[in-house]
Amino acid sequence: MNSIKEVRLPEFGGADQECPEIALEAYRSRISGATERLRQAELEILVIYGDREHFANLAYLTGMDPRFEEALLLLNRAGETALLVGNECLGYLPETGLGCRVELFQDFSLLGQPRNSSRPLKQVLSHFGIGPGTRIGCVGWKYYEDNLVEGNEQASDLPSYLIDTLRGLAGDPRLVRNATAMFVNPRDGLRSVNSADQIALMEHAAIHTSLAIRESIKQIAPGVRECDLVLTGTTSGLPFSCHSMASFGGKVRRGLSSPSQRRAELGDPFSLAQGLWGSLSCRAGMVAASERDLTPELAAFYPRFASNYFDVVVAWYERIKIGATGGEVHAAAHAARNPKLMEFAVNPGHLIHLDEWMHSPFQAGNNCPLRSGMAIQMDIIPVSQGPFCYVNAEDGIVLADETLRSELARHYPSCWLRMQARRSFMIGALGIALDPSVLPLSNTPGWLCPYALEPERVFVNGA
Repeated sequence: MNSIKEVRLPEFGGADQECPEIALEAYRSRISGATERLRQAELEILVIYGDREHFANLAYLTGMDPRFEEALLLLNRAGETALLVGNECLGYLPETGLGCRVELFQDFSLLGQPRNSSRPLKQVLSHFGIGPGTRIGCVGWKYYEDNLVEGNEQASDLPSYLIDTLRGLAGDPRLVRNATAMFVNPRDGLRSVNSADQIALMEHAAIHTSLAIRESIKQIAPGVRECDLVLTGTTSGLPFSCHSMASFGGKVRRGLSSPSQRRAELGDPFSLAQGLWGSLSCRAGMVAASERDLTPELAAFYPRFASNYFDVVVAWYERIKIGATGGEVHAAAHAARNPKLMEFAVNPGHLIHLDEWMHSPFQAGNNCPLRSGMAIQMDIIPVSQGPFCYVNAEDGIVLADETLRSELARHYPSCWLRMQARRSFMIGALGIALDPSVLPLSNTPGWLCPYALEPERVFVNGA
């Protein structure tokens, strides 16, 4: 049972603080960890590919994300690295102290740029030690467990020219394997758990995404344009993980749409989202002060739809904790869902990192245990089973055991105090019971106003 009540959202603060940084030593440790996994997998060389969209594994190891271009990191069992970059990224490199040997490979550059000063790809790869019999692991964006093709272990999302060259050099296509799971598998992937430093960085990003959404909601009124709303928030220069999104009316059906010149009308649905590395916040609801501003059909349906959505959100937050499995959280969310009101568009939640969606253990029957250090999105997207309408309250949390909580409190005391204040708000003001391992990252924790014109009236769990 829930209700809508007037609740003041506290000013949790933090937007004006300096952005935490990942130290050089952390990148060295990550490369060492990847080298050890390479040995355990009985591979000899990792080939880690990145481009503007799929940069996270490469950036995790080096701190460098390819911009405009592609890039390739080579890693051998001795921990030696070589980084291939195009013309423009030659001026945008990792810290020299990381020890990456950098080589210009101009075919990674944009079309029409010079291509007369780099060695052929085959020669570059051979010089790094790739030859007949070399066991190679390829790291891209995805790995494949279903029946995509025969021999999923060899299927790769890397460009065909690169895979073809690697297979030719190795002499046997079976020696070139997909090793992306080494980084993104929820069970033991290198990026599936986070250090205190990485969590502090995520929390910093979450402050900015959540405040941008909160401020944008305050600006919603009939006649306001979508493109005006995104100007009310600031990213403080942090890099985006996805396009900013803002939609009114029927355009909300195209959920990933960028802002346009469209103006809000009374009774419209709305949707807003902003994502920065390590964080995404989304809110959706109706451009209305109450159900009285809706059409008769929506006035009869939307209050029940939004209320059931909040029940699902509460069930998700109250079930998630260290040691729970992804399948258990999935089951709790579905048990709270009224199938006459909504379906879910995708999994109820996922892991987040530098990329907005890394992987998701929240699948039916999934027995992957949730671990300390996991950063997780409460990303439940409801699909109306009645007239079209929308509601959403996406934000992120991190799971932390006593050791990690102590480390956060010691090294990032302001961050820690904000997390505790958010927990107190969710438990005390919103009535959402949280396990001690759950640390909210955003400044809108559990906060859902279903009617944008009354942003202080939000859902509260309990009578």
